[in-house]
Amino acid sequence: MGKATLPLALALTGLAACADSAQVGQHALPPAWLGIETRLLDGDLVAFRVAMRHATSRRLVEDYAACAAAQYALIRGYAFARHVRTNVVQDGSVAKADAVYTISPALPKGVATIDAEITVRDCGARGIPTV
Repeated sequence: MGKATLPLALALTGLAACADSAQVGQHALPPAWLGIETRLLDGDLVAFRVAMRHATSRRLVEDYAACAAAQYALIRGYAFARHVRTNVVQDGSVAKADAVYTISPALPKGVATIDAEITVRDCGARGIPTV
């Protein structure tokens, strides 16, 4: 590549990266993780509130809450968590999730179970913060 085409190639690469991270109709800004709040509800029932700016999908906000639940389970010495429910609301550029999980040392019954260690490792690989 000549000197004149290199900046153009870099600019096109940058535009492609922005297009991959942008939601239709929004600016191409990377997600900003705004924090996790954890509340023990009863025994093994735990609520997680997470917030993020510029979420590219509802699923990403739900994954943020699942990452928090998985790390919390490990901190408490448990190996598994089971999803109970997640509510997501959008307020401008900020998405908030209120999720509830149970944590347990053994694989709980149900279809929405997560292996905490594997999930935390996956969250780290995806750049999603945990507790």
